[in-house]
Amino acid sequence: MRKEPAVELAGLIKRYGHKTALDGLDLTAARGAVTALLGPNGAGKTTTVEICEGYRAADAGRVRVLGLDPAREGAALRPRIGVMLQEGGVYPGVRAVEMLRHMARLYAHPLAVDPLVERLGLGSCGRTPYRRLSGGQKQRLALATAVVGRPELVFLDEPTAGLDPQARRATWELVRELRADGVSVLLTTHHMDEAEQLADAVAVVDAGRLVAHGTPEELCRGGAENTMRFSGRPGLETASLLKALPFDCAAIELTPGEYRVAGDITPELLATVTTWCAQNGVLPDRITVERRTLEDVFLELTGKELRG
Repeated sequence: MRKEPAVELAGLIKRYGHKTALDGLDLTAARGAVTALLGPNGAGKTTTVEICEGYRAADAGRVRVLGLDPAREGAALRPRIGVMLQEGGVYPGVRAVEMLRHMARLYAHPLAVDPLVERLGLGSCGRTPYRRLSGGQKQRLALATAVVGRPELVFLDEPTAGLDPQARRATWELVRELRADGVSVLLTTHHMDEAEQLADAVAVVDAGRLVAHGTPEELCRGGAENTMRFSGRPGLETASLLKALPFDCAAIELTPGEYRVAGDITPELLATVTTWCAQNGVLPDRITVERRTLEDVFLELTGKELRG
């Protein structure tokens, strides 16, 4: 029997007074995959996640999270999902590991707390009151509380904000292990490299609508051409190179001795170019491949920097 997607949204509408936060949003997040939800400030990301978590109700549209309606079946859904705690909902005097152990006791089959504490580097601040934790420590504790209950689906809101590089890498490895264990992850982030490293699928929202969805590779490959550049002796006969390339590619000499091949840059195309160079007695001084990044795609779609 085929399982429902981890998250399935159709025609989602949410208004705050005269402001429309979600304007017919459609979104699907697959089971056992990491889906990155990207968008400029005010795009509707937070509202979308809060509706999925059951903290807000949509004005219209269909919402299914693990096959359940969060607004009507929240009691059945909550034990199956993990949510990063927000600072405003935490008692300031509670000690970090004390809070994590309390959270673990709320679940039937939680993760072992001590290894999780060690993994996320919380041991040194385990007895520190929450109000005295640094921003990075609070972030790591919030991540720990989201995963300690062995959720089927975890919502991670900016999981590496404020973390040093080592802690950031440890968080990435934890997310990858969650996916390997079959956990679904819906991730919001302002770091494009994080989305490219972790996400199986990327959903870009703007003005409350889905404007793009696909794997990072699919999004970066579509639209504008990718290019490969190489250098050699000036005046090479690029017409013969062009004949060897796929029909939708271009090859020109930009400046004397500097050549550009534009098109879908694949390993096969690279082999074609190097073979042509060898046949023409050319030893390229350097070969570089330039591809669109996820940030390039984001700017093309929204016209905005990710941080608004």
